[in-house]
Amino acid sequence: MNTLQAPQSVEWTEAGAARTARWRSESGTPAPRRVVVADDRTKADDAYKLACEGTALLWRGDFHNARQLLTALARRIDRRPRKRPPADPAQAFHLHRAAQSQRARVLGMLLVSLDPGYGLALRRAPDVREACLQAYGPDTQDTQDTQDAHPAPPLIVSLRELLGVIGAYEWRRNGVRIPALGGDRVHPYYGVFSPVRGEYVDLVARAPLPSVPGPAFDIGTGTGVLASVLARRGVSRVVATDQDPRALACARENTERLGVADRVEILEADLFPAGRAALVVCNPPWVPAKPTSPVEYAVYDPGSRMLRGFLNGLAAHLEPGGEGWLILSDIAEHLGLRSRAELTAAFDAAGLTVLDRLDIRPRHPRARDADDPLHAARAAEVTSLWRLGAAEAAGTTGAERAERAEEEPRT
Repeated sequence: MNTLQAPQSVEWTEAGAARTARWRSESGTPAPRRVVVADDRTKADDAYKLACEGTALLWRGDFHNARQLLTALARRIDRRPRKRPPADPAQAFHLHRAAQSQRARVLGMLLVSLDPGYGLALRRAPDVREACLQAYGPDTQDTQDTQDAHPAPPLIVSLRELLGVIGAYEWRRNGVRIPALGGDRVHPYYGVFSPVRGEYVDLVARAPLPSVPGPAFDIGTGTGVLASVLARRGVSRVVATDQDPRALACARENTERLGVADRVEILEADLFPAGRAALVVCNPPWVPAKPTSPVEYAVYDPGSRMLRGFLNGLAAHLEPGGEGWLILSDIAEHLGLRSRAELTAAFDAAGLTVLDRLDIRPRHPRARDADDPLHAARAAEVTSLWRLGAAEAAGTTGAERAERAEEEPRT
């Protein structure tokens, strides 16, 4: 999801002259009000003090030195004394999020200037034009500048964001190997959640397909990885939906690369397409909290909007005897943000029943990182594929079926 605000500008004084440039922030951070010029002579302690006070530093020195300064700022943030986390997991989570937000704010104060067309005119700087073009799209000021005698103003971005753009460019170029696709790769776009946590893909790859005929829906397709897995499993028609233009373009490219575009239709939609399906799959954001950047929309779901929207609309979009597959981690339960009882009550309220549940443990390194403030929750986390059906067809409530599935989880 693109969270850009209305166009903003950055103003500062350099070499005795007032300067103005365009401002860009993918997270929607407002343009800094105070900006000073910094270079290779700037001390890390001085930069840290200015950044903490809300003064941004526009870098004019060597690119590699800028990266070293960013690392030095991060070290100063991370070595601040940590308070013992509160016993309440929800409170600990919110304090952790607040600390991460403050960290991002301070690190975001180191800025660089991009020429029209995304040129980075710093010593030893890489060519970032293609990476920025893929992330941001064409620079309209660059196009205008070719038709106008007046040079377009530069574009100011945080170095931290630019490094994220460069990293996303590498991910997109190299791709992510997906064992469930026979080792073929999915190529994520900037701002589209990358399927590096493959356990949820593995669940979709091995869950038994419904016996009733009909198409499948993939709600919130992202990179298109789950739609591609279903097509590779023999589902003759998959309709994959998303709202984010980046995700839609990403899914189209990936289904073409994987040779399943003739079986996967990509549609822009808020949750469901028209009609009914034998199988409806959704991997909504797992944590009911507010996202702060585009890629976090795949992890944080304010008020469980997408989760509840999927559940409440599922029964009306299922063919008789069809199934809905909800892929959801229980991390929110361990963080005290949503209980299992709330989830099963949502099943009942939506007229759904639990047919079965498949579980898998996470394999990512953070689950084993004892220094992580959320280690207890991550270590206990289980990702589940809930097989849901219409309650009137099954004759039992979601809570009753969920209790049965709780007693006999399948891993």
